[in-house]
This record gives sequence, structure tokens and C-alpha cells, in this order.
Amino acid sequence: MVFIGLILLVALLIPIIGIVIDSPIGRAIARRVEGPDAVPQDVQDLGKKVELLELEVDDLNRSVDQLKEENAFIQRLLEDPSARRTLPPPPNT
Repeated sequence: MVFIGLILLVALLIPIIGIVIDSPIGRAIARRVEGPDAVPQDVQDLGKKVELLELEVDDLNRSVDQLKEENAFIQRLLEDPSARRTLPPPPNT
């Protein structure tokens, strides 16, 4: 009698487990069991591209700052009359 009850219990649990696994609660539990490390490949690729773009923007900002400094230096040279020096006359030989 116990054997028949055990078989009946297993037979009834199979569809119940299938229903629970296919439900939103079962999917939420599965996502939680997978853990936070399960990131889709597309998202990882996008993250790498964003990181590369950020590095490029930083490089461009440094280049722009360098160009600003060079421009300011040249502007000071052009505006300062004492900075303009003439070449000495050539020696008479």
C-alpha cells in the first residue's frame, strides 16, 4: 500500500513541478539561482565599446587642452612686442 501511495505522489508531483517551473515565480527563482554574473554577451560588448569611447574622449580632451595651451603661448608671443626680436645684421666680410 505504501508503494502505491509513493508512485501516486511522484505521478502527481511531476505536473505540479512543471507548472511551478513554467510560472513567473519559477522563472524569478531560476534567475536568482543563476546569480548576478549572468550578463548577456550583447551587454558585455556594449560595455566594452562604451569603455573604449570614454578612453577616446579622455584622449581628445587632453589633445584639446594641449592645443589650447599652445595657442595661448603663440598668442602671447604675437601680442608681446618685446618678444619680437630681429636678426642681427649679417657681418661684413
